[in-house]
Amino acid sequence: MARLDPPAGPEPEGFAERFAVMRQVSGYVPNSMLTMALRPKILEGVLALGTAVMLEPGAVPRDLKWMIAHIVSNAAGCRYCQAHTAHNAHRAEVPAEKVDALWSYDRSPLFSAAEKAALDLALVAGQVPNGATDAHFAELKKHFDDGQIVEIVSVISLFGWFNRWNDTMATDLEQDPLRFAEGHLSAAGWEPGNHGGG
Repeated sequence: MARLDPPAGPEPEGFAERFAVMRQVSGYVPNSMLTMALRPKILEGVLALGTAVMLEPGAVPRDLKWMIAHIVSNAAGCRYCQAHTAHNAHRAEVPAEKVDALWSYDRSPLFSAAEKAALDLALVAGQVPNGATDAHFAELKKHFDDGQIVEIVSVISLFGWFNRWNDTMATDLEQDPLRFAEGHLSAAGWEPGNHGGG
């Protein structure tokens, strides 16, 4: 059960346009964002960073960004973000069988060498202590230029924030990502943990 409930009543003033984008990307406004709205300046900053990292046009495909976000959230153990990122990866046109294989990406023929290099970094960078090495970057540089690597590390870092926020707050999962995770991640051991609601 969430340690702080999102505010009841109308959505916070001034965020209608950004919340509309969230509904377009995810199909709902995450409870985490509604809770952050208790301090609108914090929500505004997080939304600006999230938009720059995940939604602005870049050189790293959006589907790969969501897969990176999923693997870093898996490494950090955040069940809320695992559900969200798997659901959003699928909405970004990652086939369901590829989402189902994310937790074994390193052994799956569904993932390219470039994707595996990015996901390898996400896996070790999401751990504490951070396990990123020069070898990870040497492999990345075979497939990505410096600007793309900045995008990849930005996704990893953004979800460091979201993983800590949602695990600390025990944010309740919304129905869409909860159902998606139950259908596509449970076989790999996923369960909602303290994000299942009351």
